[in-house]
Amino acid sequence: MLSLSKKAGRLKSGAYQTEDALKSGKACLVIVSSDASENTRKHFSDMASFRHVPFRIYSDSGSLGSSVGAESRMSMAVTDHSFAEKILELIDNAADTRRS
Repeated sequence: MLSLSKKAGRLKSGAYQTEDALKSGKACLVIVSSDASENTRKHFSDMASFRHVPFRIYSDSGSLGSSVGAESRMSMAVTDHSFAEKILELIDNAADTRRS
């Protein structure tokens, strides 16, 4: 789904683009890799919370990057509500499956 959202032009990746999407009000979902620094996680968590944008920590930077054809990515912002809802559902279901 991340790859599809990128192909559709509805994904911003990397710290600068993620922050820009949040500040401009375009972000519908923010994803930060599990291996991002605590400072990076807190920074994006706080920004997303302030703007009432869903925030998830998911996977590692290598996996996030490869899912969109990049080397590695610490943060991403989905800018389409439909893609964001589906990706949230998939992330939350994966988390629920791990807990079971």
